[in-house]
Amino acid sequence: MTDTSPAKPRLVLATRNAHKVTELRAILGAAGLNADLTGADAYPDIPDVRETGVTFAENALLKAHTLARETGLPAVADDSGLCVDVLGGAPGIFSARWAGRHGDDKANLDLLLAQLADIDDAHRGAHFACAAALALPDGTERVVEGRLRGTLRHTPVGAGGFGYDPILQPDGETRTCAELAPEEKNAISHRGRAFRALAPAIRELLG
Repeated sequence: MTDTSPAKPRLVLATRNAHKVTELRAILGAAGLNADLTGADAYPDIPDVRETGVTFAENALLKAHTLARETGLPAVADDSGLCVDVLGGAPGIFSARWAGRHGDDKANLDLLLAQLADIDDAHRGAHFACAAALALPDGTERVVEGRLRGTLRHTPVGAGGFGYDPILQPDGETRTCAELAPEEKNAISHRGRAFRALAPAIRELLG
């Protein structure tokens, strides 16, 4: 019997971070988006995009447009980070390279905790921020943002998640993001909120 169901639209996720690819697949799938999602690692000849924007939205759009142009496919990207109140919103867009080398989670955590060592609990407020972007090869774009507010622990707790997850305890929670099950984290996370908000635009633009 011939399968007459329409082919799934293809989307490229503009990241080589395996954790993010897994997380975004789960978030978009739970949002009802029926699409074939491929990470940027499927295109090793495309160089990594330099994040030269000064906001999360600028960097997300820069990555999405680059992947869409290079692959000829719709691309989704995000830029996200941790914004600490007493640091004036830093590390912010520099979160992934706060300690100097991009993607060194342990070094980033250690440096941030050292910088906050003398800060009392009452002043350890912070939030995760995420800008989620969709870009089509014709230049069409959409971008939305999501946040997760919380308090920073003094030491990392939990083996799940990645990045700064082990030190952010979401408001209303007794656990850090790294202690939450993936589905629990996705339900409240900055990235989950941003991509759920983007899902209707993806469905609209991909028909």
